Amino acid sequence: MPEWPQLWHHGPMKERHGDIASALPVDLDALPRLRGFRLRGVAMTRLETFIDAAFAFAISMLVIAAQQSPDNIQTLLAAFKNVPTCVCSIAVLGIFWRGHWLWSRRYGLEDSASILISWVMIVTILIFIYPLKAIFGAMWYFLSNGQVGQPFSLRTTESQARTIFAIYALGLIAISAEILLLNLRAWLLREPLRLNALEKLVTRGELTGWSIPVCVGIVSLVSALTLPAEKIQWSGWAYFSMAILVPLHDHDLRRRMRVETEKQRPTSNIQLKR
Repeated sequence: MPEWPQLWHHGPMKERHGDIASALPVDLDALPRLRGFRLRGVAMTRLETFIDAAFAFAISMLVIAAQQSPDNIQTLLAAFKNVPTCVCSIAVLGIFWRGHWLWSRRYGLEDSASILISWVMIVTILIFIYPLKAIFGAMWYFLSNGQVGQPFSLRTTESQARTIFAIYALGLIAISAEILLLNLRAWLLREPLRLNALEKLVTRGELTGWSIPVCVGIVSLVSALTLPAEKIQWSGWAYFSMAILVPLHDHDLRRRMRVETEKQRPTSNIQLKR
């Protein structure tokens, strides 16, 4: 008997859950996989296409917002000072883009809640690029002793500096929380999506993984608002803790995935022998 009709025997499902279940193929095992996860959203949806366009627009704004095209060698060399800032900013945007891309590929959801969260994410991204570039510009200016990057304005007051760090933290928290909510939506729909044990493990891993930048962002936000003026830069350095926390989380998740895969392997072998 096909797998998804059995869901109807577990009690009444909400109509929207039934729509999601009926949109999936009967044999989910025939779908392409990514690290063992069956991809329910292989075909690009209109939502994903629009998200990609929004990220492309945000990157374009990062590149062209600095100044006009260089018309002499001095202006050209000055423009190159912004390259590290642009590279880091694009890398951060790329992390968020990949988070949404993975969610879209794995679950293929395009319900009203997912669309709403994605639209809010688009708005947040387009606002976030301004403090993103300002923070990375100041960071590279500090690390290179003024050789690259751009400092905050000399007329920037203490309260304005706190505001910049706070806005950046709020943007990071918001975008990370939005991707977390998208994965939470998938978790709540795990029955109509027919997630297996490995896929449930990966989904829970995404929830805990995206909780890391949310928590770090909150720490940075509190630091930006409470630290003395001479130590306010620590609210920015706090983000480097993710260079340790995220790999540790990913390593633990991969270990648990290997264990779950080994559990499923004997069952597959028995089925083959039969």
